[in-house]
Amino acid sequence: MINQGGGPERVFDAVNLLADPIYEYCSITKQLGDGASSEQALLDHPWLQRQRRIHQLQSAWWVFHTAEHSRFQHAVGAMHLTGLFTDHLFPSLRESFPDLPSRALVVETMRVAGLLHDVGHGPFGHFFDTQVLASYGIDHEDIGRALVMGPLADLITSLRRSPGGAFRPGEAVDPSWVAFVMAPAELAGFTPPPWLEALKPVLCGPISTDNMDYVPRDAYMCGVAVGPVDLPRLRHYMFIKDGNLVLHQHGAPALEMFLSARLYMYNHVYFHRTVRRIDLHLRPVFAATCEGLLPSGNPIDHLDQYLYLTDWSLMAEVDRLQRRPATPREVEMGRRWEAVTSRRLPWRLVFEAFHELAHPGDHPGLADPAWIEAAIREELPTAWHDVGLEVDLASTDPRPDNPASDDQLLRIYDPISQRVEAEAAPQLMARLLPLRTVWLRVYSDQPAALPAVREAVLRAVARVAR
Repeated sequence: MINQGGGPERVFDAVNLLADPIYEYCSITKQLGDGASSEQALLDHPWLQRQRRIHQLQSAWWVFHTAEHSRFQHAVGAMHLTGLFTDHLFPSLRESFPDLPSRALVVETMRVAGLLHDVGHGPFGHFFDTQVLASYGIDHEDIGRALVMGPLADLITSLRRSPGGAFRPGEAVDPSWVAFVMAPAELAGFTPPPWLEALKPVLCGPISTDNMDYVPRDAYMCGVAVGPVDLPRLRHYMFIKDGNLVLHQHGAPALEMFLSARLYMYNHVYFHRTVRRIDLHLRPVFAATCEGLLPSGNPIDHLDQYLYLTDWSLMAEVDRLQRRPATPREVEMGRRWEAVTSRRLPWRLVFEAFHELAHPGDHPGLADPAWIEAAIREELPTAWHDVGLEVDLASTDPRPDNPASDDQLLRIYDPISQRVEAEAAPQLMARLLPLRTVWLRVYSDQPAALPAVREAVLRAVARVAR
C-alpha cells in the first residue's frame, strides 16, 4: 500500500534495498502506481530476468566450483556503482556543462545504462559472441542496443526518478542516450549531448564501473584473493574537467591496485588453462548446438526467440544430445559435450609460457597461432608429424596503445603543476602495466606423444621468441 501522507516516511515507498555481497546494499526505485515506470519494472522485465539464467563466467563455472553467479547480479552491481560514480561527478560535470539536465535524470541515465550494458549476452557470454554472433558481424552490445531502442524503450522513457529523487517536470531518459553510453562504439545517426559524451568513459573502457564491479565480484564468487580494490578512493579523486574524465594524482595508487587486480583476474581466472581447454574443445560444436535453438539467420532479427536462449536452454539441448541424439552428427556432438559435462577433456597441456609485451611490435609471432603450430610441426619427429595439436594465445590489453591520444579514457591531474598533464597518464600506465600480456599454451590429445611434442614446442618457441 502506498503511503498517501506527506511525511519523511514516504521515501520508503519509492526505494527498495537489495542485499549484495560486494556493496552490502544496492538501491532501486519501486513501482508506485503513478503511471511512471521504475527500476523495479526493468528488473522484473523478461529480458532482465533472462540474465539470471546466463552465467557471468562463460566456462569458468566448470573450473571454480563457487562461480555460479549470473549476469543479473553483475547488472545490478554495475547499475549501483555507475550511479555512485555519476552522482559524485555531477558537480564537476555541471562546471563544464552549466545547462545540464537535473541531477536525478543524469544519474538515472547512467544507472540504466549500467543495468542494461550486458542485456544482449547469449549463453556462455563472450564465447557466444565469437562463435555465433561474429559470423553476422555483430556482438552482444549490438543486440543490447537493439533491445534498448526496441522492447525496453517504453519502460526507459517512462522513468521519472532515480533513487536520489525525482526528475524535473517534463524530463525523461532518452533510450538513445542509454544505447550510446552503454557500449564503446559510436551509435549510428546519433549525436550525443556533450555532457553524455563526457560521462561515457565511466561505463566504457578498462577503467570503468563495469570493470570495477566484475573484478571484485568475480574474485569473491570464485574464492580468489586478488588483493585490495579501493573503489571509494578511486571515486573520490575522479572529476570532470573541460569535458574530460580526470583522476587526481592522489588517486593513482587506487588505480594501480585496481588495474593490478584486473590483470590478475584475466591471467588466472578468465584465461585459466582449463577454462581455455573447455573453450577449445567446444569450438567445433558450440555454434551447431545453438543453431538448433534459433531460427536460421541473424539472431538480432529473431529477438522473440533469442529471449529464450540461455545457459539453461542450451544445457537442456546438450542433455538431449547426450541422451536422445536423432542423427549421427548429433551423436558426435553429444560425445563432445559429454567430455565437458563429465570433465574428461581429451586435450592435455603440453606447454605454457607467459609473456609481457611493452611495445606494439614486440614478438609479432605471438599474434599468430597458426604460424606457431607450423613451427612446432617442423620440429616434430616424423612419427608424430600429424599429431593433434592446438596452440592457444590468450591475450589481454591492460592499457590503451596510446593513452596520451585525444580520445584517451582517463587523464591525470598533477597538483604540483595544477593542471592536467598530457604525459602523466601514459607514464603512469607504462610504469604499472605491460601494453599486452599473452599466455602461450600448447595442447595435444595424444598422451603418448606428449614428451616429443614438448621438446618440439621448446625448440619452436625459442625460434618464435627471437
